[in-house]
Amino acid sequence: MKALHEMQPEKNSPSEAPDEWFRLLEKEQGMGEVVARPSLSYWKDAWNRLKKNKLAMVGLIFLILLTFMAIFGPILSPYEVNTQNLPEQYQKPSAEHWFGTDSAGRDVFTRTWYGARISLFVGLMAALIDVSIGIIYGGIAGYKGGRTDNVMMRIVEILYGLPYLLVVILLLVVLGPSLFTIIVALTVTGWVGMARIVRGQVLQIKNYEFVLAAQSYGAKTSRIIRKNLLPNTMGPIIVQMTLTVPSAIFAEAFLSFIGLGIQAPYASWGVMANDSLGAILSGNWWTLFFPAFFISFTMFAFNVLGDGLQDALDPKLRK
Repeated sequence: MKALHEMQPEKNSPSEAPDEWFRLLEKEQGMGEVVARPSLSYWKDAWNRLKKNKLAMVGLIFLILLTFMAIFGPILSPYEVNTQNLPEQYQKPSAEHWFGTDSAGRDVFTRTWYGARISLFVGLMAALIDVSIGIIYGGIAGYKGGRTDNVMMRIVEILYGLPYLLVVILLLVVLGPSLFTIIVALTVTGWVGMARIVRGQVLQIKNYEFVLAAQSYGAKTSRIIRKNLLPNTMGPIIVQMTLTVPSAIFAEAFLSFIGLGIQAPYASWGVMANDSLGAILSGNWWTLFFPAFFISFTMFAFNVLGDGLQDALDPKLRK
């Protein structure tokens, strides 16, 4: 036994470990403060992803330029929007009249940007009203749940089943065509889609820990919806809003085109398109081309921007 014990190598204890086992690593200056990736907020990360979507950025830039020209275009133009000048009717686009003139000699450039004011105003106001009503209605229905949710959603389903344009046309016939009537008619049933989206988001989020913590502290329902639920549903709300605006713009142009919206001589893209139907047959294409182009491209810009925002605001795609 003694011989066997002497044959086994003795293990060094920690106190007897040789010095070469331990050595200090060289610490480079500033390595303790180096961050591999800067911290990004949710909105900044969404903006970075949106900038990578070239089509969405084209739509955003177009809408910014359109808004600028809608505000300042009629001011910069030397021509009045409704001033008729029959000797200059049907002038082709030139340095004097960039978009030409219409059947009454009015400058199409001025009327196009004045029509952009009306279209953007109607679209944005309709979207804001839809968002306001939809957030309140859908937030309450989703948070309360149970019988309250069932009753409120049955009302939404009834309104959702009504033909949208038919309701709008009936209201315009009863109330009379005007800018205020158009906005009211577009928002009577337009908010139900927003309400359903907000309800679905609230139903999902209300069982999260931070909402349960707020309930345990005795927070009021209005405060929980305002401070905890709505900030976490802003992504789908913004996306839905960008898709509501072009629908309202097209509805206003369509109603003005058939004579139930903005009335002549006031400028609107729908009114301009209606006035140009006879002119296009005689070869005066510019009277219809410019309002039709801006209606189409504005709707396209809002839709591609909405698609880009949907991808940018999706938390599942965040890196």
